[in-house]
This record gives sequence, structure tokens and C-alpha cells, in this order.
Amino acid sequence: MNALLRLRIAVLLFVPLFRVGAQERARWTREHARAWADSTGWLAGSNFAPSTAINQLEMWQAATFDPQSIDREFGWAEPLGLNTMRVFLHNLLWEQDSSGFYSRIDQFLTIAQRHHIRPMLVLFDAVWDPLPHLGPQRAPIPHLHNSGWVQSPGAAYLSDPARYRALQGYVQGVVGRFAKDPRVVAWDIFNEPDNTNRPAYIAYEPIHKQELTLYLMRQAFGWARAMNPSQPLTAAPWVGDYVDSARMRPATRFMLDNSDVITFHSYDDSATVEKLITALERYGRPIICSEYMARPRGSTFQSILPIFARRHVGAINWGFVSGKTQTIYPWDSWDNEYTAEPKVWFHDIFRANGAPYDSAEGRLIRSLTSRARHTVRALPSPAPAR
Repeated sequence: MNALLRLRIAVLLFVPLFRVGAQERARWTREHARAWADSTGWLAGSNFAPSTAINQLEMWQAATFDPQSIDREFGWAEPLGLNTMRVFLHNLLWEQDSSGFYSRIDQFLTIAQRHHIRPMLVLFDAVWDPLPHLGPQRAPIPHLHNSGWVQSPGAAYLSDPARYRALQGYVQGVVGRFAKDPRVVAWDIFNEPDNTNRPAYIAYEPIHKQELTLYLMRQAFGWARAMNPSQPLTAAPWVGDYVDSARMRPATRFMLDNSDVITFHSYDDSATVEKLITALERYGRPIICSEYMARPRGSTFQSILPIFARRHVGAINWGFVSGKTQTIYPWDSWDNEYTAEPKVWFHDIFRANGAPYDSAEGRLIRSLTSRARHTVRALPSPAPAR
């Protein structure tokens, strides 16, 4: 590592780059977080991109924004009782045309509201291709899971402190614009910031990515809080030990200590999910699993969703409609060749024509969401002060 890069990382890690001002709100109290959860009821939904978009940029750019497909696909979510969707944004969209981007987000939220869906909006994402670009996106590589999904910010921004001013503008612009909008249920600040994308894109990742993303996440929480949003801020641990604080990854510790409501990711079996929930309940805050459901791994609707319903843990599976993201194929499609649709889908609920992959899954989802609408469930009692 050259001396200049070493100096840049040292500056990023130990010197605050931008002050967020005296108006930055504090982390919500447990009581505030629990009141928010009472107001939303049990959240159930999917990670969503329309079947016509390969990634966040294709979903949101003016030339490819597809409100008709979004409306049609949300029309399939509504009868299942799904009331949220986790949806990814991108910093390049804001830089390209902030007013147009706001307008498309507003149109999207209006469509969601029509179907009784309140999305969780994701600001940054450290997973998959670190070389995003505006304009036409590449066509899907056949039979390859998430062959065109892109990171936000990309490697060029993440490794250049001079570009962080634009990232601050993006966070504060988007959060500020929708800070009091009841159609937004929550802000997810950074998806899996310490994911190094092995082996798919490791050659393109910046040196010391995990240190850089941890710094950016710290800044982004502050930038977002400075806009005093009425919605909670969160970021989800996804790997490692949630139980023993001494063994936690730095990013995990920061996310759990700074999120207004607790989110986490787990594609594990039912026994592991039960243990993770128990470990996270000690924070005394509402809990949402913002990624789960990978059928061949034992993370299925039948095995996992009843646990979330019983323990009043929000449930947002990956993903919703089979399409250009091709997430019906497993992660190992990056290492093993697939030539046809897998017999057991990895993710997703519907085909692009609206036919369900498994009708029994739909009946289960409808049963649990219907029951939740008519049942008052108590959250865990707050843990002792930490």
C-alpha cells in the first residue's frame, strides 16, 4: 500500500470529515422504537426490484423507470398481505438528476401506498459489482445470480475522500426530502458494508474496503440523523457472532449500537434463526430480518416465517418476482454452470407473468399476515441499560 493511500485511510478513520451540525437527533430511545413498532404492526415483505430491472440504476433511471411493472407486481403483493418492500437507491442517480430522482421516488411511493405498502429505502450497498456506471446497463448473463447488481458507492468513490462531499449531499438530499413522509417506513443506511464480494469481484475492490465502509457508514448515520427523519435508521449485521460483543466484527458492533431498530440478515435454518433472535432481543428494540429465504439452504417460508410471526420479528425475504436479477439461481452459479431453471428456486416468489412458484407458500404468507392484522403481540421487555 503506497504512502498516500495509507495517509488517506488514516485521515478517514480518525478525523471526522464533515460535521453534521448541532441539530443531529439522537438515537431513538427504546420506548420511541417500540412505539414505532406498535404503529406499523408486523412488517412482512420482500426485497424488491421490478422484473424489468437488472439493478438499482435500471430500476430508477428515467429511461428505464417502469411504473407499470411496479404497479402490476405490487398488485401481486397486496393479496398476500405484504405491507413493506426493501428497495435500493443509488448515489449516482442523485448526482445525475436529483429533482428527477426525487420525482420518481415520489411516484414509486404513491404506487406503493395504493397497494398498502410502506417501503424501507436502502441508501448504500457494498455487494456485487463495484464499478457502477450511469446509462444503459448490461444484459443479464444467462443463469447467473445477480449478474448485474452494482454497489453504491462504487470503488472509485469509496477510495477517494474528495468524493465524500457528494455522498453527504446524496444522503442528506434524499433523507431530507422524505424525512417526514409517512409512506417511507424506515431508512436502511448501508447494506452489508463489510462484504468483500469474494470471489466474484474481489480483484476490483479497494484496499482496506472494510475500514472505508465502516467510516462511511459512521458518517452516513450522522448525515441522515441531521435531517431529523421521523422514520428509524438501521443497518443489518449479516455474518459473524451477534452474541459475544468481544468477538463482534467492528461493523456489526457499530450497527447494533447505533440503529434505532435492529435489523439482521440470515439465510440459515430455523434453529440458527431462533438463536439469533434471542441474542438480538437483549437490545430491547424491535427486530426485523431484512434478508432471509434461500430454499436449498433450509431457509424457507415454511420453516422461518412462522418463527418471525410468533416472535414478532419483521420479515423481508429476498426477493419478489423472477426477472433480470435472476436470483432464482443460487449464489454458487458464480462457480458452477447452470443451463436451465433450477428445480428448487433459490429466491423469489412469483414468475414474471404473476404465476406463483409455489402456491402453498402464498397460502402460508396470507395466513400469517392475516392473523397478524387481528392479533396484538407484545414486544420483548427492554433489556437492562447498556
